[in-house]
Amino acid sequence: MVAQIPLKNRVQQDYRTGVKLFSGTANPELAREVAQYLDMELGQLKITPFSDGEIYVQIQESVRGVDCFLIQSTCSPVNENLMELLILLDAFKRASAGRITVVLPYFGYGRQDRKAAGREAITAKLVADLLTTAGANRVVCLDLHAPQIMGFFNILVDHLYASPVLLEYINGLPLSDAVLVSPDVGGVARARAFAKKLDDAPIAIIDKRRSQHNVAEVMSVVGDVRGKLAIMVDDMVDTAGTLVKGAELLKREGADRIIACASHAVLSGPAIERLEASPIEKLIVTNSIPLDPSKQSDKIVQLSVARLLGEAIARIHDDSSVSELFE
Repeated sequence: MVAQIPLKNRVQQDYRTGVKLFSGTANPELAREVAQYLDMELGQLKITPFSDGEIYVQIQESVRGVDCFLIQSTCSPVNENLMELLILLDAFKRASAGRITVVLPYFGYGRQDRKAAGREAITAKLVADLLTTAGANRVVCLDLHAPQIMGFFNILVDHLYASPVLLEYINGLPLSDAVLVSPDVGGVARARAFAKKLDDAPIAIIDKRRSQHNVAEVMSVVGDVRGKLAIMVDDMVDTAGTLVKGAELLKREGADRIIACASHAVLSGPAIERLEASPIEKLIVTNSIPLDPSKQSDKIVQLSVARLLGEAIARIHDDSSVSELFE
């Protein structure tokens, strides 16, 4: 479903003059939805692999002097989609595009944003440098894992939030006894922002400790969840280990019902099996990452961010305010 985000000042003039929209192969359905919202056609690209796995790209229409927007999630397979994006950027740069804006509904490698141990790479910074060197003039991101990633770029970055889309769905639930739950201390600001939009609902925090990558040991709940609808809020769901352990803890602490929402449905490894066996009633996600047929579940509700991305694209091309989308 395409969320009807309330907008104060919709761009009224014809923003389609001098602008073209293109899509890589990572999430073409979302790109088509964005194009439909903007009443545009996707630009023509030829993207094919060579027999040895190398990627061939050709832009099949003129982009000279054009304001180009390229939609590509760097989701799984991350390295292939990232390399495709870099090659596309090089092609647009060599085709004399007027401005190249990369729209990244999901920013792969975003979790590698700092050195947590010696001799580690800060891969999020490396990817930012690669995109800039390849030819990006501007980047649009959706719910970065860490906001400081914006500072890794030496070009303009517009950081969008999926909260209006998720909140529209949540607002349709009975919320008289709701409590917003952050799965860790780092997500408190996100939970508080959601709670503020839901008539200042109370929040709770799950205290967890992570022993290694993709392994979390849940410890305790800070806050009252007994007899309440617990709404867990996170930026992404990967293996669902943290989410499921948190839900099980909330159930033991007396939560009546549990739903979860996250912007990015990575859902790798045993995520679906864990979700199906968990006390979580619904997992609400966006289509920033396409859901593979093998990852379908009756518990998953996928919402579209096409209108949000489309409106941001229109405003960027029109030099209008993007932040007004979230006021």
